[in-house]
Parts: sequence; C-alpha cells; structure tokens
Amino acid sequence: MSATSPAEPLLRALRYLYRLPMLAWHVLLHLPVVMVLMVRGGPPAHAAIRWWARGLLRVFGMRVERHGTPLAGGTLFVANHISWIDIIALHSQHMMGFIAKSEIRGWPVVGWLTAQAETIFLRRGNADSLGAVMGEMSERLRAGRAVAAFPEGGTRDGTALGVFHARIFTAAVAADAPVQPVALCYGVGCEAQAIVAFAPRESFMGNFVRLLGEPARPARVCFLEPILHTEHAGRRGIAHTARERVARAMDEA
Repeated sequence: MSATSPAEPLLRALRYLYRLPMLAWHVLLHLPVVMVLMVRGGPPAHAAIRWWARGLLRVFGMRVERHGTPLAGGTLFVANHISWIDIIALHSQHMMGFIAKSEIRGWPVVGWLTAQAETIFLRRGNADSLGAVMGEMSERLRAGRAVAAFPEGGTRDGTALGVFHARIFTAAVAADAPVQPVALCYGVGCEAQAIVAFAPRESFMGNFVRLLGEPARPARVCFLEPILHTEHAGRRGIAHTARERVARAMDEA
C-alpha cells in the first residue's frame, strides 16, 4: 500500500508495535552472544556478525537478496552509499573492515562493537590520519583481509549516483589487491533509494526510527565483476570502472 494512503499511519503504528519488541530481543539477547564471539575473533566472530546483521535487517522488514559472490581474501569492496544501513547490508554477506569517523570509537557500546568489527578510524580533516588509514588499508589487503569503503565520500539523497573519488583506491593499487564494486539497491527496481536515504537535516536516530516503520521491501546486495589495477590506468581508471559497473547494475535492477 502506498505511503500516501490514508491507512498508512495506522499501518506504520502496527509495524512499530511488532518490530520494537523484535528489536529489543535482537539487541538485548542476541547481541551479547555476538559480543562474546567477537572477543574470540576469527571465523566464528565473522559468522556471528553476518548472522546478527541479517537479523537486524529482518527487524526492519528488509529481505536481503544477494547477487554474485564476494571475493575471498584481501579485497577492497566499494559500494554506493545511501544510509547507515548500507554497512549492515554488506556485513550480512561478508566480513569487511569499514572506514569510520574516529568519534565513533568513544561512543558507549557502539564504539567497542565497531572496533571489534575491524573498523579503521579516521580523524576527519587530519591529513596525517588519512595517510595512516591508507597505510592500514594496504597492510590489511596484503595480509588477505577485506576492507570496504564508500567512494562517493558520504551518503546522498538516493536520487543519483555520485562521483567515485579516486584517492580511496590508492590502497588497493599499493597492495596489488583486487577491487570489487557492490551495488546496493533498496526496493523493487531500486525504487526506495530516496526513502532509505537520510532526509534533509535528518539525524541518525531520526532515520533509524523512520526506517523501522517502513513497509517490508527487498534489499539487494550485488557483488559485481572484480577489477584488477593492472587492467586499468591507475586509481582513476579503477574509480571510473567501479562507478560504471555500479550504475549499470542499478539501471538493470
């Protein structure tokens, strides 16, 4: 039923009525188990993170559909960026360390969780921190560990795909690691991109609460053909090809 329907406010209230208990159960009961496994590390921790992420998406009424296969080992995954839930969608399919602002490290519980999830923290506006992040990304890729980034540089309104900035691909070139583009598509034919995206001046919590009341819809995670830097003219060529493949996959959806 359309969001403009007179019945939509009632339907939204009903969704909150049954999803809020589901969310509480997932956070208060499932999360402690995942935290214990995260302390142990290794494959059990990665499997637990994927399981918990898939469960959180179900709480929000999102049915995950995976297309393609994520590369194993040291791979740089790059995806279009719509909302915070992009990270959950990617973690539901494959373990990868994301880049996040350093302030998150100090958040209660969330800071610990993100650190255990192999997050690389960046101090925004600090050139030395950016260099350190690039170095850490390269080291992880050489060690066979997956890293993820959003080359648009931030979330967008969901109406168009932004430019993929070339700098983020430097780490893959330095480590001689493959890049695998990922197209994230919400709703049938990507029709819900603008709904999932942050509204103007909408906070994280505002977006979180709003999405919790949205109708059920599919969330497609499309792992596309990998890119080797030896096949392209450096990081700019990789950035162009990655964006082209993501755009094509979204159009085909």
